[in-house]
Amino acid sequence: MFSGVALLVAIMSFTSCGVYSFTGASIPPEAKTVSIQYFPNQALLVEPTLSGIFTDALRDKFTSQTNLEMVQRSGDLAMEGAITDYKTTPVAIQGDQTSALNRLTITIEVRFYNKFEPDKDFDTKFTQFIDYPSNEDYNAKKTELIDQITEMLADDIFNKAVINW
Repeated sequence: MFSGVALLVAIMSFTSCGVYSFTGASIPPEAKTVSIQYFPNQALLVEPTLSGIFTDALRDKFTSQTNLEMVQRSGDLAMEGAITDYKTTPVAIQGDQTSALNRLTITIEVRFYNKFEPDKDFDTKFTQFIDYPSNEDYNAKKTELIDQITEMLADDIFNKAVINW
């Protein structure tokens, strides 16, 4: 029993010098808060629910993968941006000039600010896509596709912001 407590104390003392998570996130020890503004949809084709779905996915990623507290504005780590592209295009054109697959693509522009490590600030576009069979009804698959792409985008943004890849 005593060795288990000693091990726990030792582990906590090594990790207490900064905010760290099992995801590999390395965040300045002074950072306590994160703010993620609502991402408006500025794409030519506007999917009405996309802004809320994406913003929530990104906020959920940071609150579930770090110990940072979500605040409305001026977080120690802060993000803002917009959805700049949302489109469906045909891919895998067949010999009869029909498409075997369609591709849903979403692009997000993100401005990230790190109050304690400004050299890690960035203004970057992130793009993800998923191909789906063209004979499937897009409206029936749309929610699933958007959820999958927004999760991939949230992962990419999280990794760029705090994993530093």
